[in-house]
Amino acid sequence: MPSTVQQLPQLQSEPIVQTYFTTFNQGDFAATASLFAAEAEMHAPFEAPLVGQSAIQDYLEKEAAGMEANPQELTCVDLPDGLRQICVLGTAKALVFNVNVRWTFLLNSQDEIEQLEVKLLASLQELVTLRSSE
Repeated sequence: MPSTVQQLPQLQSEPIVQTYFTTFNQGDFAATASLFAAEAEMHAPFEAPLVGQSAIQDYLEKEAAGMEANPQELTCVDLPDGLRQICVLGTAKALVFNVNVRWTFLLNSQDEIEQLEVKLLASLQELVTLRSSE
């Protein structure tokens, strides 16, 4: 498993997002969860929203062990109240699948992750296959 993330020039301009992918790929889910604000939400595929760093860390330890996230493209939009929305397209790879993914980060003015939505970009048939392989 790689210890760092592919160095996309755009990713370097968003250190919190780069750190998310680096710690995720290292399997350091405590460090990954610490990037979230205290009451942040994570919307993961097939799951109810996870609220708070502890719930996010627990989920990642159970569901993301051995997974590799490969960001490939990033876009950033400044929103009111100092918020920023960062959309990252890429792939997620695990033992039984490799799927296109969109990560949508909402960052607050303190560069903490307020919300993360992880959306699988797959056909219905591909999603059914992924869900049944769990």
